[in-house]
Amino acid sequence: MNPVLLTILIIVAVLLVILVILYFAGRKLQKKQAAQESQMEAAKQTFNMLVIDKKKMKLKDAGLPAAVLEQTPKIMRRAKLPIVKAKVGPQIVSLVCDAKIFELIPVKKEVKATVSGIYISDVKPVRGQSLLKPTKKKSRFKRFTEKMQEKAGAKPLK
Repeated sequence: MNPVLLTILIIVAVLLVILVILYFAGRKLQKKQAAQESQMEAAKQTFNMLVIDKKKMKLKDAGLPAAVLEQTPKIMRRAKLPIVKAKVGPQIVSLVCDAKIFELIPVKKEVKATVSGIYISDVKPVRGQSLLKPTKKKSRFKRFTEKMQEKAGAKPLK
């Protein structure tokens, strides 16, 4: 048999084995995530809170309880998480926020948040306020092209 063909077959076989392993590992992780989501849904509560500050910071710098730090995997201890410091009732608490809604949370305003343990999963406005997504800053290239199109009298691209 041709040695080039043999090496190609071996590479394809190894890639196929890796693909099968990743497929089954992914399915296992999906089931685990679904179970965690159902637990979070069962334990969620709604609170009115005044958001004092929000930052992305490491777990050890966030001021979370020691039990939380002990339970987190070592890899996650180094990662920066969205942390919200809020006043819930008479207490000031540090909470971990969902990355999807972190940008929506207004600072120095009162919100109604759905909390499961120390995890904020949803935020709604209180008293007719609106939660607006902050607009993204345009890149220099985009601003330059819009400026040139405006000078030329053309319609700006979207």
